[in-house]
Amino acid sequence: MRGIYTNVNDIRKRVFSEVAKLSYEYEDHVDPEQMQQIPFNVIPGIVSAYRDSAFLERAIVTERIRLAMGLPLRSYEQYNSLTEGVDKAARPETYYEPPLINIIKFACHKCPNNEMRVTDACQGCLAHPCKEVCPKDAIRIYDGKSHIDLDKCIRCGKCKDACPYSAIVKLDRPCVKACGIGAIRSDENGCADIDQSKCVSCGQCLANCPFGAIADKAQIFQTIQAIKSDVPVYAAIAPAVAGQFGPDMTPQRLRSAFKALGFTDIAEVAIGADLCTISEAEDFVREVPNEIPFMGTSCCPAWSVMAKRDFPEYAKCISMALTPMVLTGRLLKKEHPDCKVAFIGPCSAKKLEAMRHSIRTDIDFVLTFEEVLGMFDAKNVKFSELEEDHSMHGASADGRGFAVGGGVAHAVAEYIKEHHPEVEVKTERADGLANCKKMMLLAKAGKYNGYLLEGMACPGGCVAGAGTVQPIAKTTKAVENAMKNSSNVHSSTSIYKDILASLEEKDTKAPE
Repeated sequence: MRGIYTNVNDIRKRVFSEVAKLSYEYEDHVDPEQMQQIPFNVIPGIVSAYRDSAFLERAIVTERIRLAMGLPLRSYEQYNSLTEGVDKAARPETYYEPPLINIIKFACHKCPNNEMRVTDACQGCLAHPCKEVCPKDAIRIYDGKSHIDLDKCIRCGKCKDACPYSAIVKLDRPCVKACGIGAIRSDENGCADIDQSKCVSCGQCLANCPFGAIADKAQIFQTIQAIKSDVPVYAAIAPAVAGQFGPDMTPQRLRSAFKALGFTDIAEVAIGADLCTISEAEDFVREVPNEIPFMGTSCCPAWSVMAKRDFPEYAKCISMALTPMVLTGRLLKKEHPDCKVAFIGPCSAKKLEAMRHSIRTDIDFVLTFEEVLGMFDAKNVKFSELEEDHSMHGASADGRGFAVGGGVAHAVAEYIKEHHPEVEVKTERADGLANCKKMMLLAKAGKYNGYLLEGMACPGGCVAGAGTVQPIAKTTKAVENAMKNSSNVHSSTSIYKDILASLEEKDTKAPE
């Protein structure tokens, strides 16, 4: 459903907007009545628009409000006020309490999973090939139509393949289908449930649930509180921002737009991507194959966590280079020692990365493009009326290309070709965690010795992150245009090496 503006997107945007309004108006404490009014602002009246009952819709929105404020879901066993714990959320230094990705159980449709169904397209043909090929005799013919006994069915799909009318379909839960590491299961009531020991917070389940039952926690409220304080707050904007806010939000208007939200200024994370390119390239030249057989990229935290956790014997093969987000945060805090930094990007997993103790001093907040869109709505920012600024330049085309699948590997390979032409670098990439896992299995089998492996949790790269707004193809094209307008093609500006050395004085390696 990525890129299709649905009722789910509309509700999420309105919730983010209402939470942002609440935070901008907040003074010494949250007015409980104002907060309790939000579900009625989002879902007014008694006539339901989306579900069986407007009261159920408001109950779901209530939980969304809590998550959007970084608060946990309420217990289903006892009464808790919507405002429970809100004073804690009002402190800018508050960090998420796990889990980051949550399922609102009474919003879950209890979708069938891995189930074969005969549709109305069944023509009751004389041949009945579906019945003939079934190895478990699970298909019977009633009233001329095929019927599947689900107790006997082993979900082999032979009936589906044999039907000449494509009348048999296999139903998979959208969240299960989107999860590449098998972290979604069913609870005792048939609702979706997340195995947190497997989840890496990529957010693909969130982005693909058509009932809007899955949501992640946000820091909208806390970020705005920091903006309203005396501390300068800088927005570090990821390369996937290209085209995210529509045609009126040109690159030249980004600075004005974020200043309208109260940010002190903005920085391009693509510069951090250039720095990451140099770091990973130099590590690859030094370590592969002398110390490690291959090297995986570091910038996608969901891929990195999965690879290290599921293949612990090859954890050292995943690059320990600091990610573009962290490098940009360090660069900003080196230039502005007393500032706070909010990373603005497409990714849920970056929220988890920023929670690590060794990174909290570099990145204070993480917001997705979708959440920021709600902030723009709250402040009634009209992009077409903003001043244009031509100073958003400096990063290379390769640095901006980190947003699309294959961009990281390309940037590193180009740097090595230019600065270490004697070193042969072969690359392989995988998008989506299921494909990333297959790539690691092949690497484990020795198929990728000497390779640089790029892993991206989201299909298509960061342009398909759970917090994006626009269609993947449209954003990819916008990123390509941003790359064409870059001052430099490759991450090879000599000054970067000096900057990188100064930033790595703090910690030369990224945390596990």
